[in-house]
Amino acid sequence: MGRRRQGARSAGTADPVLTSIEGGASRSVRADTATQSAPGSAPAGPVEEEGGWGRLWHVVLSVAGPATPLTDLKRGLEQLAHDHTPFLTARYAADHGEIRYWEQAEDLQDAAAMALRLWGEHKASAQLPPWEIVGLEVVDRPTYHKRIAEGYGESRAFLGGVHPY
Repeated sequence: MGRRRQGARSAGTADPVLTSIEGGASRSVRADTATQSAPGSAPAGPVEEEGGWGRLWHVVLSVAGPATPLTDLKRGLEQLAHDHTPFLTARYAADHGEIRYWEQAEDLQDAAAMALRLWGEHKASAQLPPWEIVGLEVVDRPTYHKRIAEGYGESRAFLGGVHPY
């Protein structure tokens, strides 16, 4: 595994689970460092080409488990949003939720491994429910923007913040 950005989660010992990228294999693409203010855009900041800081990956993490009081769940997800800097959006119901955010990593394998650790590493500090990860999607930035351009992706009404389904 390669060098991580400051504040990135540690590598741990779990084997990463790879996800496929819709529309073909991932490819190396230059990431810009311009500030983007539109919701759902990649976060601004230092992103080097070809091996320095890595590439940007859009992550959708689905979690589920026993029913949890909605006020407790919302409070926990808001704390997760505060603790996890590249956090974008969370949607939730009493027994399931979805977290969407940007991850910076050298490759899909690193991004997926970090995403799979997110819930467990923040469970205690954010007082999240004892749910398990039931789904993971990781796509590169060009694929994410292609989907948005084609009319797929999250609704603009729910970008940013913590919202019920």
